[in-house]
Amino acid sequence: MGVMAAAPVGAGAESESERIQTDRPSVSTSASTVQPGAFQIESGATYSRTSVGGSAADKQFTLELTLRAGVTERLEVRLEGEPLVVTRNEHDDTSVGNLTLDAKYRFLDGREDSWQPSLGVLPFVTFLVSNASHAANVPAFGLLGLASFDFPLGLSLDVNFGVGGTEHHPKGYMAQGFASAALSLDIGARWSSFAEVFYNSAQEPGARDSVGFDAGVQFFLTRLIALDAAAQTSLTGPGPDYLFRTGMSVRFGR
Repeated sequence: MGVMAAAPVGAGAESESERIQTDRPSVSTSASTVQPGAFQIESGATYSRTSVGGSAADKQFTLELTLRAGVTERLEVRLEGEPLVVTRNEHDDTSVGNLTLDAKYRFLDGREDSWQPSLGVLPFVTFLVSNASHAANVPAFGLLGLASFDFPLGLSLDVNFGVGGTEHHPKGYMAQGFASAALSLDIGARWSSFAEVFYNSAQEPGARDSVGFDAGVQFFLTRLIALDAAAQTSLTGPGPDYLFRTGMSVRFGR
C-alpha cells in the first residue's frame, strides 16, 4: 500500500463516472472502485528524510505506481509497486521496491440522504521483490477495512482499519495493525484538499508504534486527469522527519 495509499470524495457509481476518484496522495484508501471496463494509472514520486540516531540521516527518493482495473460495479483489482527506490545514507542503495497485489470490494453503498458510509474491504499480498533495507519488514499479507462518509458542504471522510502479517526470521510472522482517517474538502469544481492522521503498530520486535500526519491537495485538470501534492511528517515513533509527495492519476475508458 503506499504506506497503506487517498482522499477521494464520494463512492457512488454516478459520481465515479463523472470525475476520477483516486487512492492518492494520502495514506487512506476510499471505498470507491474503478468502474467496470475502466483502467486507472496512479503514479508519483516521493522524497523523504529520516533521522537515524548516531548515523547519517536516510534520504530517499521513490517512484510510485498503482494500476487499477474495474471488474464489476463493486470490485476492482490492483497492482502496486515502487519501480525505483534510491536511498542515500552510510550505505547508498538503488533498487526496486516490493510488489503488492490487492483487490478492493465495496459491499455497501452510502446514501445521499443519510450519513451511512460506503463500506468495503481490501485484502492484499506483498511479494518481497527487494532485499534492500528500505524494503525490510513490510506486511507480507493483510486486510484493510474501508469506510467512506459523505457530508454536506463538500466534506468527506475516509477511515481505514487493518491487520497484517510481517515475516521475521527465525520467529515466523509478527502481527501488525494500522489505522488512518483522512478528512477532505472540495474547493470549487477543480480543487480538493485533505488532512489526515495515521497509525502503524511496531514493524519489528522491540520497535515502537508510530503515528504520522499528512496534508495535501488535488487539482482535477479534466474529469479523467488529477494532479496531486502532499507533505507528511512523523508525530511519534519511527518515521520520516518529512516526506513530500507529488503525482498524477489518469483514468482510461469510462
